[in-house]
Amino acid sequence: MKRNHPYLPITVENKKEMLESIGAKNIGSLFSDIPEKFRLEKKLDLPTSHTEEEVNRRLTALASKNVEPTDGKNFLGAGVDMHYIPAAVPALANRSEFVTSYTSYQAEISQGMLQTLFEYQSLLAEILQIDVVNSSMYDMASALGEAARMASRIKRKRPRFLVPQYMNPNHLTVLETYCESADIEVEKVKQDPRSGLLILDDLESKLDDDVSGVYIENPSYLGVIEEQVDQINRLVHDAGSLLIAGVDVLSLGLIRPPGDYDADIVIAEGQPLGSPVSCGGPLLGIFGCKGGTRVIRQMPGRLVGLTQTKEEPYERGYVLTLVPREQHIRREKATSNICSNQALMAVTAAVYLSLLTPSGLEQMSKTIAYNSNYAAKKLNELDGIVAPAVGSSIWKEFAVRFEDTTAQDVHEGLLERGIHGGTILSDSFLDFGESLLVCVTELHGKQDIDEFVQTVEEYLTEEVA
Repeated sequence: MKRNHPYLPITVENKKEMLESIGAKNIGSLFSDIPEKFRLEKKLDLPTSHTEEEVNRRLTALASKNVEPTDGKNFLGAGVDMHYIPAAVPALANRSEFVTSYTSYQAEISQGMLQTLFEYQSLLAEILQIDVVNSSMYDMASALGEAARMASRIKRKRPRFLVPQYMNPNHLTVLETYCESADIEVEKVKQDPRSGLLILDDLESKLDDDVSGVYIENPSYLGVIEEQVDQINRLVHDAGSLLIAGVDVLSLGLIRPPGDYDADIVIAEGQPLGSPVSCGGPLLGIFGCKGGTRVIRQMPGRLVGLTQTKEEPYERGYVLTLVPREQHIRREKATSNICSNQALMAVTAAVYLSLLTPSGLEQMSKTIAYNSNYAAKKLNELDGIVAPAVGSSIWKEFAVRFEDTTAQDVHEGLLERGIHGGTILSDSFLDFGESLLVCVTELHGKQDIDEFVQTVEEYLTEEVA
């Protein structure tokens, strides 16, 4: 067909020819199956067209109204937070050979991609001290949902799954969606509102033969380090249930890895490992487990394996292994309906961790611990503020309670001054009063924290006046 326009290739003649070839009188006849009362008969009230320069100017003006989360002035966290990304990470991860969300359908021809994903799996398995890590899930929330379903399969359809009372509300919503269709009941275990720790008596009272798994977070959504992991492990396993641990990978240079306290399934959010904060995505679900082949066969997601020829020169090859678990083979009986993955984010995480090194991970964990505890200490010195409002041993995030004003007012006041002051906890949890969840990472130096505290103090002083 002849094209008469470089950007709008379908001309009147093109349309006429296509309609004639299918035996249609006009475009309206293509929608004859739709009742007339549901058809839009009038023209849309659209603005007139603009030149490219005019569109660019208008969009630039709209974008300038955004308050950007610039380094040092963004204290938002709650699952997605800002970290320094070395220039080498995007330079390597964004090579054209890697930029895809898919593992190739003929995966074995992409040995470079498979090797990179294998290295990702190996790095995470070593850090988490767990037997096997898959090549990625969508995000931590979907990883949690898959963990609950995996626990139910392993434990022969036990119908209950226990979670902490003060977990990430967004993750809880996704978990409940995953569990509803699998007939799994999600039940909360109480946490002490002052210490933030799981109440062991309540956990023990809820554990029985119907519980497939227990989910804990360390550190928790509120940034509290769970100090009772060994006791929780004994209670859960004595009841014949599985222990699922949600962790922050960057904390594991300081906090005990989940494999050390015998977690059966481990999940984490991989966004802090080299991926930017981009309106909440794309994210990376980290998923690992321990156990033999019987357990691993219940694991969702793709697994990259390494094999070697039996004779010299002993050539190595990377393959997708245990693929009968997956949707394209087992259909509705598959362990998961995730048929793609976050391959590019996994590559990014592998590059980031390789550059970070074990000693760098330890230093990162300590720096974040120092910065967050320093921020909590300085905020707690202000009148009308309690920080941390929950717990004493914190890492990266902590709750800040305001005695004389609302969290919403403080949040808006800080935003007017160019600071993202944290996530409002009062919208999700009533036990902590008017509170914000503040996130402090290695990007926040002493000057940034002091400026943040000073701005909070100035706002509170003006509010009282």
